[in-house]
Amino acid sequence: MSTMTKVSVAAKRLLLGRPFRSDRLGHTLLPKRIALPVFASDAVSSVAYAPQEIFLVLSVAGISAFTFAPWVALAVAVVMVVVVASYRQNVHAYPSGGGDYEVATVNLGPNAGLTVAAALLVDYVLTVAVSITSAAENIGSALPFVHEHKVWFCVAAIAVIAAVNLRGVKESGSILAIPTYGFIIGVAAMLIWGFVQIFVLGDTVEAETSGFGIIAENNGLVGFAMVFLIARSFSSGCAALTGVEAISNGVPAFRKPKSRNAASTLLMLGGFSIFLLLGIVMLAQEVGAKYVLDPAKDLSGVPDGYHQKSIIAQIAEAVFHGFPPGFYAIAVVTALILILAANTAFNGFPVLSSVLAQDRYLPRQLHTRGDRLAFSNGIVFLALVAVGFVVAFGAEVTSLIQLYIVGVFVSFTISQTGMVRHWTRHLKTESDPDARRRMIRARIINAIGMLMTGTVLVIVLVTKFTAGAWMAVLAMMVLFVLMKLIHRHYSSVEREIEYADDGDGDDAVLPSRTHSIVLVSSLHLPTRRALRYARATRPDVLEAVTVNVDDRNTRKLVAEWEASDITMPLKVVASPYREITRPIITYVRRLRRESPRDVVTVFIPEYVVGHWWEQILHNQSALRLKTRLLFEPGVMVTSVPWQLTSSESRGRRMQSQYVAPGDVRRGFTSEDQ
Repeated sequence: MSTMTKVSVAAKRLLLGRPFRSDRLGHTLLPKRIALPVFASDAVSSVAYAPQEIFLVLSVAGISAFTFAPWVALAVAVVMVVVVASYRQNVHAYPSGGGDYEVATVNLGPNAGLTVAAALLVDYVLTVAVSITSAAENIGSALPFVHEHKVWFCVAAIAVIAAVNLRGVKESGSILAIPTYGFIIGVAAMLIWGFVQIFVLGDTVEAETSGFGIIAENNGLVGFAMVFLIARSFSSGCAALTGVEAISNGVPAFRKPKSRNAASTLLMLGGFSIFLLLGIVMLAQEVGAKYVLDPAKDLSGVPDGYHQKSIIAQIAEAVFHGFPPGFYAIAVVTALILILAANTAFNGFPVLSSVLAQDRYLPRQLHTRGDRLAFSNGIVFLALVAVGFVVAFGAEVTSLIQLYIVGVFVSFTISQTGMVRHWTRHLKTESDPDARRRMIRARIINAIGMLMTGTVLVIVLVTKFTAGAWMAVLAMMVLFVLMKLIHRHYSSVEREIEYADDGDGDDAVLPSRTHSIVLVSSLHLPTRRALRYARATRPDVLEAVTVNVDDRNTRKLVAEWEASDITMPLKVVASPYREITRPIITYVRRLRRESPRDVVTVFIPEYVVGHWWEQILHNQSALRLKTRLLFEPGVMVTSVPWQLTSSESRGRRMQSQYVAPGDVRRGFTSEDQ
């Protein structure tokens, strides 16, 4: 094994760990306590910015509009309850891991399924980009160095999360469990302590913005305009729902009973998210926290150089006033959960892409598992595309957020529609009264979910389309068409290899003869080996062929050939332009025209070398010729290797260093072999 290979293998093992056997797939399955941080970090982290999105939109109408914030949050919570209840039924009805894609495909057809798949794949990419850039923005407000180099920070963060996931789903979950649970416990403790101070102890708890006024863009919003503003605030707050669908896509990663454990994890996710969302909004209003787009223009009474903090940071500063460690603890776990929110996408995207690859809508490489039994190709692909978005948009959250949540609500709406049809279809054949009642109840829940998520989708498209959501829609359309083309290609290839006859008649008919050609450049040991091997295959016709690219060398070769003990004649093919590949191709085609039912086998002697630089010095003509011959119908290409000394030395080193699994336990070493 060369030094370069040793280094690359050592680096891979250091980064990913030792490979897992396929029969250890059960080792990677997740218990509920690990599944929650793996699949829920995105949805849980959304409560770090969804509340301030509600306040941000309402600030357009002035401080009086903030009175609607709890009601907007309550409406979001209701949608969360309905969506969670619906997806609990999804995981029971469709536990294979296809999630929304499978629901839509089975109940609404392949095109609906592909629409959902395209929407989810785009949303997963944007989840990574938005989460990481949001974390960079939060950390950059405290560390100027990160703010100045936030693009590189985002790229490094994505690379680290991808590397953690490449080690395996269970390993990544164990690493991510601490910050996820730390965020849930920390924010819950902050909310409880804040309400205790206000309602039990009677203390005055005020945010730093409580004394500021809001300069409204329009104080006279009434009627439809006000309803539209509240609806827009509601749609922004619905960012808290992103990530809920990930569990339905990741059911195969759960331990048995998979569906029950996935449904329980969904219930915990919904409970935590609703509690934190409502708690943050209500406590923010109690402490007088405000959040606007541009503090210098939209706030009155602010001091010079004022730096606006996030809603959750304002609450933490007010609740833990006089106790800085509490404030910094909340800041740290919030930054970590925003970074790790991308982990949900790194678990959902590879599983969904694997399902799509199995259905031949994406390249088959995305269906295979890597050394650690994770879908490594999907993880790497997601990381690269997310890095591309981050770099293209300069790691600006304001730009990326406009593309966000469109895809997830497309999938929500189509999935709920599919589930309504699912229950309707089953009700036609179900006669058991208890089962019918359960199905009717489930259909009502899904119908309500369909209406709610459809309404949110319309509002999101109307309010965000021109601001950038059109790019997300365009990306979905392009991906949809691309998946259709990939599926068409795979289907075409399958039909071709199943029914095609190679242009030579029916596949069941054997070739009439085999015509073997041994390519000769000089009379040396590799050529003699190729001749012996070709003769051993017992062809009907066997001939040696050389290409005349140099008259002097060709005459010398012919003389040596005639003086040797080789009885096979040597045929010389002319090459006026000193080419090798084209004359051979022309000769082979002529043989095929003369005898279309013959199979022509071309034997090419090749050197096996031990160093990469030797490969540059040898075999280039053979490589070009093989590449061209592979496209010729009815032609087989056989490489006859000749190991040079360097390759033999490398082979001995590799053999001496190889230790098969169990050899040490059985007492075998490389010296014994």
